[in-house]
Amino acid sequence: MLQEARELLKRVYGYDSFRQGQEGIIEAITGGRDTLAILPTGGGKSVCYQIPAMLMTGTTIVVSPLISLMKDQVDALRRVGVPAAYLNSSLGTGEYRDVLRAALNGEYKLLYIAPERLDGSMFGELSERMRIPMIAIDEAHCVSQWGHDFRPSYRQLAGWIGRMEDRPLVSAFTATATPEVADDITAMLGLREPSVFVSGFARENLSLSVVTGADKKRFLTQFLKERPDQSGIIYAATRKETEAVHEELLRQGIPAGKYHGGLGDAERAEAQEKFRFDETRVMVATNAFGMGIDKPNVRFVLHWQMPGDVESYYQEAGRAGRDGEESECVLLFEPQDVQIQRFLIEQGQGDEGRKSVQLSKLYAMMNFGRTERCLQQFIVDYFGEKGVEPCGKCGNCLDKSERLDMTSEAQKALSCVGRMKGRFGVTMAAKVLKGSRDKKIIQFGLDRLSTYGLLREWPEREISDWLYWLVAEGYLRLSEGQYPTVSLTAEALPVLEGSKTVVRRKSTSVRRAASAAASGEASPLFEALRQWRKETAAREGVPPFMLFFDATLRELAAAAPASRDELLRVKGIGAAKADKYGDALLAITSGEEAQAGRQPDLFQAADAGRAPARAEASLSGRGESGSHLATYEMFQAGGTIEQIAQERGISRVTAESHLMRCADEGLELDWSRIIPEDQEPLILEAASRLGADKLRPLKDALPPEVDYFAIHGVLRKHGLKSG
Repeated sequence: MLQEARELLKRVYGYDSFRQGQEGIIEAITGGRDTLAILPTGGGKSVCYQIPAMLMTGTTIVVSPLISLMKDQVDALRRVGVPAAYLNSSLGTGEYRDVLRAALNGEYKLLYIAPERLDGSMFGELSERMRIPMIAIDEAHCVSQWGHDFRPSYRQLAGWIGRMEDRPLVSAFTATATPEVADDITAMLGLREPSVFVSGFARENLSLSVVTGADKKRFLTQFLKERPDQSGIIYAATRKETEAVHEELLRQGIPAGKYHGGLGDAERAEAQEKFRFDETRVMVATNAFGMGIDKPNVRFVLHWQMPGDVESYYQEAGRAGRDGEESECVLLFEPQDVQIQRFLIEQGQGDEGRKSVQLSKLYAMMNFGRTERCLQQFIVDYFGEKGVEPCGKCGNCLDKSERLDMTSEAQKALSCVGRMKGRFGVTMAAKVLKGSRDKKIIQFGLDRLSTYGLLREWPEREISDWLYWLVAEGYLRLSEGQYPTVSLTAEALPVLEGSKTVVRRKSTSVRRAASAAASGEASPLFEALRQWRKETAAREGVPPFMLFFDATLRELAAAAPASRDELLRVKGIGAAKADKYGDALLAITSGEEAQAGRQPDLFQAADAGRAPARAEASLSGRGESGSHLATYEMFQAGGTIEQIAQERGISRVTAESHLMRCADEGLELDWSRIIPEDQEPLILEAASRLGADKLRPLKDALPPEVDYFAIHGVLRKHGLKSG
């Protein structure tokens, strides 16, 4: 069954291998076991239930609360030849009836349903009249009161599933679940001895940063100026802030949309669609925006204010880089953000137990904003994953500012907290260390502690910040509840005993990762492919990413396939997309479309003092099919690739592909001008070890200076590749 799954992955999705964690999950599901899978956002959860659904007899039900994601996933499945549909409130009465009728007739492999639509009668009708091999539950954390997005409608699923006469397999998926939430999901959904998979929470393509003490408007202006062509999301905590940031961006001339709960349904839908279709570059939004937006080319997520919990932060930050490309996540942190989130929690509709849980999560998020640990390491540790090495690329890992020995100050603070015996909060501890004459300090006799006034030269706010920093670093802990008290942890003891030093950065203001995702110069072929994608998507009425991700276009531009077989070797191109778009893509990558699309303006070229090579090729009787021969003649006459590309008005990659085509046709080439002498043995060794049928593994195994042109050249020179 697993081999069949791999074949489907290649044929339908165009990928040679599964991502981390996917294969084990698919093996468990196809082996007939209930499954709980926790994969980070962008980790490929949908493939884990879509492929088993294709292999099973009948229609898999997918329960999802995300209407926009349902539409995207159904559209994507249909485009690769998989029959799928959805039932939610976006359908009219007639459409809903038609989909339900087709579903009952067994016409779909996957049927997506919103949980609110699944009442007892719906479940009964489906289970009686359909063959349902599996129920896949997406965003499964919504079932848990410990989760950050609890939805009561999810709680009813277990009862309905349990009452089905022939209970199907149940699989549950989520991106953000602590061990407590995972246990709750298993119990609430009634999973039977499930296989549990927790794929690494670390997102290697994300660079995380925390920025404190910065002028936010100035920072935002510079940040966006450095990324003129990138798509991103800016999250704010309130509608008021969302409106203010949106107005600021429009004032700066940046095409931005806005999204929050105070807007009408039509206005929100329009803003969302413009963002998905790349008509709006930046979206400013509250946390109401983003769930289910499967937009892969979001290059940055910037939090204007701190979210209320680590789960929300990482889920929102994780909307950057879903295509695996390098992306940035920046949190603009200010201590007053904590008060905003406290207010939102206290004004919420949850009961006291729920609010207590939310407050505990808020303190963990506050610790993230203050910690000097690796930010990626902090997050994965929060989700229960231990032993992960520092990422080496977040703002904290890259910060090289001076460190100060703060052991003495730490001992004073920790000693004070210890003497207060866990009965008071941070504010009271700060007042004691300051030597405050506050009436509560006197009332409780705290002015008689030996630690009273030990940090009297510090401003009280700085003492509070210092205590919160000690919490973030694990020396102190806050209790749960609305009025948390502070106490020592086991980590504090070595510091108090003098066997461990405490160091802190001298500057704690701006801690930001290097811009790994800054705009780089794209090749002309990549830009041509991106323009084709934009125009084709517009004709078909779908977002551009629905055709191909940027990563696929970038690999197409690098590999410049000249045949359908080569096209199918590019990641992200399966049989269905090769059938539909193959001719158009090959026309671009082989240079034929670029040549055919240019007007033969001989007079303008003559005025410029030269005759265009394209006209020469046509006059010599070759026509467009002989375009590669014109490139060959110029190369044989001593022209460099750069000169030929400039002279002919084609991209460098197109010129390179022309020469490879000439080699395939038996024409002689001076390989020493194509293959650097020191690179040939490296390429041959890699080809003998990895095989010569796929270029990407070779490229990944070789030093970065070895380009695809040299690889193509070596393979053809030694007869390892025929086309």
